[in-house]
Amino acid sequence: MADTFDIEIATPERLLAREKAIRAQIPAKEGYIGVLPEHASLLSELGIGAMTYTTPDDHLFSLAIRGGFLEIHNNVVRVLSDIAEKGHEIDITQAEKDLKQAQDEMVNPALGVDIASALTAARHAQARIDAARKAAAKEE
Repeated sequence: MADTFDIEIATPERLLAREKAIRAQIPAKEGYIGVLPEHASLLSELGIGAMTYTTPDDHLFSLAIRGGFLEIHNNVVRVLSDIAEKGHEIDITQAEKDLKQAQDEMVNPALGVDIASALTAARHAQARIDAARKAAAKEE
């Protein structure tokens, strides 16, 4: 049995990671999926959330993920996300402002404001905050 699996994380714009991992937590549409080596084959729609994975040298990496697809096959995990940001690249102050703005739009909707879009924006901002905090915590 393998001790690791290959993980690839990409958006339409760039490749964010391609390396070995020993575990991962990935936000799927219906909840988080935990991945260990030799995981069963799977194809799933991605949700919105903070994704983490750990490398064999025990480094934890976090990313904010929004939409796309997850494929697990032959001990390779592919995360093909519409939007993804590495936790250490996220401006947490801006993410907190974005969350507040989205929450304000949900509580006090103006004419033409789509509540569903505001909710999606709030969930994405929270995922960015979570990923940034996880990245900052591992640096301490």
